[in-house]
Formats: sequence, C-alpha cells, structure tokens
Amino acid sequence: MPDACPVHKVSLVIPAYNEEAGLSELIDRTVAVCRALNRDCEIILVDDGSSDRTAELIAAAAEDPEKNIVGVMLNRNYGQHAAIMAGFSLAGGDLIITLDADLQNPPEEIPRLVQAAEQGYDVVGTVRAERKDTLFRRLASRTANAVIKKATGKESGDYGCMLRAYRRHIVDAMLLCREHSTFIPVLAASFARDTVEIPVAHDERRFGDSKYGMVQLVNLMFDLLTCLTTTPLRLLSIVGCAVASAGFFLAFLLVLLRLLLGPEWAAEGVFMLFAVLFIFTGAQFIGMGLLGEYIGRIYTDVRARPRWFIRKLCGKRPDVTPDCLNIIRE
Repeated sequence: MPDACPVHKVSLVIPAYNEEAGLSELIDRTVAVCRALNRDCEIILVDDGSSDRTAELIAAAAEDPEKNIVGVMLNRNYGQHAAIMAGFSLAGGDLIITLDADLQNPPEEIPRLVQAAEQGYDVVGTVRAERKDTLFRRLASRTANAVIKKATGKESGDYGCMLRAYRRHIVDAMLLCREHSTFIPVLAASFARDTVEIPVAHDERRFGDSKYGMVQLVNLMFDLLTCLTTTPLRLLSIVGCAVASAGFFLAFLLVLLRLLLGPEWAAEGVFMLFAVLFIFTGAQFIGMGLLGEYIGRIYTDVRARPRWFIRKLCGKRPDVTPDCLNIIRE
C-alpha cells in the first residue's frame, strides 16, 4: 500500500467530438460534481474538430466564470488520445482525470477516483461494471484487452474505459513522449509505480452514435500493437520459423513419396507444392505489412510535426508555459 497523498487541485480533461446533443447535460453534471468535491477544480473541454455545434457550446460554457471551464478548440479532428494530450498540456491540477463526453461513464463516479488517488496511487484505472454496450462492442473490447495484455505485459481489466485519474508527474512524463500514436492508459502504466483499478457504473449511450465502428476498431488495434510494442515483429519471426520448418518437412515428404511411390504419385502432388508456395507467399505479405506499419510510424515521428494544433482557447486559461502549446493564433 503506497503512502497517502492529498489532492489539492483536480483537472478534468474531456475530449468531445460531435457531442452537441448531450454536451449541456455533461457540463451541468460535471460542474455539480466539482462543486461537491470541495477542492479547487477546473474542467478542460477539448473540441476535437467537431462538425456540429460542439465548439460553440463549449465556448459559451467557458464564458461563465462560475463554471471554471477552459475551452480548447483544435483546428481539426486528431483523435481521442491526441485531444486528451492537448488537454493535458493545459491542465494545472496535481490530479488529472479523463472522462468521455458521451455520459456512458457517469461524472458522479469522479469523487471515488479522487478518494482512491489520495491513498497514494499514481494511476487510478476503472473497470466498467455491467456494461450497457452491444454484444459486438463487448466482444471487441474483450479481444482488444487480451491482445494488449499479451503484447505489452501491462495488466488492466478494461483498457477501453477512459474514466481514469493520473498524478501530475505521470502526466508530465507522458507529455515528454513525442510519438504520434499514443494510447494513454498503457503509456501511463509504463511510468506508474503504484496503480489500482476500481469498478465504476456504466450507462447506455443516450446521445449520438459511437465514434468507434468496425474500421476504427481495426485501426485502433494496429495503432496499439505498432506504437507500444515490437511483439508483432518477434511473433512474425516465430511464425516465419514455423512456416519454414513446415515447408521443409513437406518438401522432404514429397521427395520421399516420389522415391517410394514413383513419378505417377509425384504428378498428383503438384497442388501440394502450390499450397506450400502460397503459405510462404502469405507469410511474406504479412511480414511486409507489419514492417510497413513500423516504417510508416518511423517516418511520421521523424518528421516531428506537432501532434495537435489549438485553434482557440476560451475561458479561464491556466498558467502554462507557451512552449508546451501548439496554437494557431486567430
């Protein structure tokens, strides 16, 4: 058990992409929770290049001094994790909590994360109890969790739940990382010494549609595997050795049968040779694809382009160093 550590200021970082329908309720409920915490709190709402009125609603809420909201407008859609990192760069709290804008994770669970963090944990993760998602989403999430655990060695019951709390030094360490493909829960776990997971409530999505369809989930899996670990390359070597061994065994078997049964049998084994050829060709294409993923990420990181651009800031602006921001001035 780590040593207890009090929380003096809480920063909530909430990325939003086309969440116009439920944003007002999200803000009202989150503000109410912050007031009940009896701590200094700030709410950082990040508009991730929405095409609806999400940015307008965030800007309007940020103008209310009683709500202590910082509105962050990105110039385009960068993705959930990049938007959260942009919010991290502006957060001034000694405890930073991330929350999705779809209200499936109730803001009312935030005090439990603060209470757990005060016990001295660097990262407080959550597990969605009695998930209200579709069967497809639950199966996809379960598969992703299992793959990430095997590939990274980082244990977590629910990587997909973004309701999480991070201590200041963990967030600072993540901001120093310059890779463009970032999966925040695993990245934070790589720096944390003491972590804990708590069960939290999960509600049905009442507003809008999920931003993770089949294509997005597949892309996320490739991002996770190629940006966090070299395990696929090692696995490719193991599979390549196994396929090569099988190919040599089949070749030896074909030669042996040719000698024992005569040329007539060998003529009938032409398709088996083609099958072996296809196995090798398929393995080569898989290897080329994985190498292409890694080379593409190297190319992206070598260019060192900013991971996000903040088009506009609204409301109370926390004290931050200008060097940690990428801002397009209007």
